[in-house]
Amino acid sequence: MAATSAYPPPPPFYRLYKDYIEDPKSAPEPPPPIDGTYTLYGATYTTDDVLPSLEEQGVRQLYPKGPNIDYKKELRALNRELQLHLLELADVLVERPSQYARRVEEISLIFRNLHHLLNSLRPHQARATLIHILELQIQCRKQAVEDIK
Repeated sequence: MAATSAYPPPPPFYRLYKDYIEDPKSAPEPPPPIDGTYTLYGATYTTDDVLPSLEEQGVRQLYPKGPNIDYKKELRALNRELQLHLLELADVLVERPSQYARRVEEISLIFRNLHHLLNSLRPHQARATLIHILELQIQCRKQAVEDIK
């Protein structure tokens, strides 16, 4: 029977940090950030944060193309279309159960378009969240100054 320990030994590179307490500058610099493409677990990834278009993914786009998309209008239209297709799917399942596959594919297409539209709004959401957090920090600091006065 082999002896096991509750805690594994530290990784071998811990020796690079042995003089860190006396001289914090003795530790090696972190590696530079990766820029461009890299391979991870056999798949190639890129550091460019670009949302691929639906056509690049092989999906038909149901909303108009272009930079000036009215997201609210298009999301509402896709939501109404989704509701209609779900009702049609229920009708098909009752009346003609063997023909449900086409309806399911249409619903899947609508969901992919909804998902893509929502993902294209992520940068706006991140920006708004950051603005909100910064406003809260300013408010807390102003309150702290008032409390000190």
